[in-house]
Amino acid sequence: MPGSAARTATADVVCLGESMVTFLPSQPGRLADVPSFGRGIGGAESNVACALAAAGHRAKWVGRVGADGFGDHLVDTITGYGVDTSAVRRDPGRPTGIYFRTATDRATDTHEVAYYRAGSAASAMSPHNVPYEDLLDTRVLHLSGITAALSADCLALLHDLTAPRDGRPLISFDVNHRPGLWRDGEAGPEVLLDLARRSDLVFVGEDEAEEAWGVHGTEAVRAALPEPDVLVVKRGSDGATVFSRTGSGADTVTTVPSLRVDVVAAVGAGDAFAAGFLSATLRDLPVRDRARHGHLMAAAVLTVPGDLTGPPPRAYADRLAALDDEAWGTLRLGPGWTAAAGANEEVRVT
Repeated sequence: MPGSAARTATADVVCLGESMVTFLPSQPGRLADVPSFGRGIGGAESNVACALAAAGHRAKWVGRVGADGFGDHLVDTITGYGVDTSAVRRDPGRPTGIYFRTATDRATDTHEVAYYRAGSAASAMSPHNVPYEDLLDTRVLHLSGITAALSADCLALLHDLTAPRDGRPLISFDVNHRPGLWRDGEAGPEVLLDLARRSDLVFVGEDEAEEAWGVHGTEAVRAALPEPDVLVVKRGSDGATVFSRTGSGADTVTTVPSLRVDVVAAVGAGDAFAAGFLSATLRDLPVRDRARHGHLMAAAVLTVPGDLTGPPPRAYADRLAALDDEAWGTLRLGPGWTAAAGANEEVRVT
């Protein structure tokens, strides 16, 4: 992994960001019509930490939550996935954020999300109250554009963490452009572009790059982001294209098709893809297999109702990631597929 060969750290990945209690609908429909909700957790960075810990890595989540029951639930649940939460701070004067969402795909017009996060404990994160010794004692520091949108202090924190410094861990940055989170008068797209250009490994959707920066196509995205050593452009059902810089400074371009998945809920797949890619990066697997592990981890989440689920067993995922191109293209994954290894079953091929 670039930048980590001589690095000894207590964590493989540290993920910094806001986690919230999420209320999942008991049935499809408008928020106004859903009669009840089940409680879960949601947060791009904590999702990545949970998936990596479940996959056997030393993952730490750093954030702030309120000194309330929802904060207790978040910390207990994330710890239950095997994540180190010792650096999480409790804020007695600010609440833990919560949100409600509908069961529909975020990309559809019927999808609704109601956030109650203004003035949350996480929005008070700044360079002055976050434990840098925990953030930097890691092989990879994973950040996202969501944190930058929470407050001016949060943006200052991300700007500082992405600055060049001796011994800086590999900076992984998921653009996560959420226009509704940016405050009036703030240039969110420009901020995200700057943070991405200061990072080492960047994840961005082709569609969000077009929305945020007006660029279209993978080559145009790379032209807008020439600095990162690794740029992963997610292209939905068309797969992912990875630009990885070689020792000569030139790019190797690797495109890996998506899997065919019987989708239960299209929420959390982007975080799962990042976790799968980071897991394979930590293991120094080839670029193609990094993207394939990203697709497999995403498929695990796509086939369950919530944002989180256990990943496929590593040996099983490795076997699928090693398939030839024809066999990879015939995979079809549905609910329960991650348990197939334990039952000595095969996933469907069609």
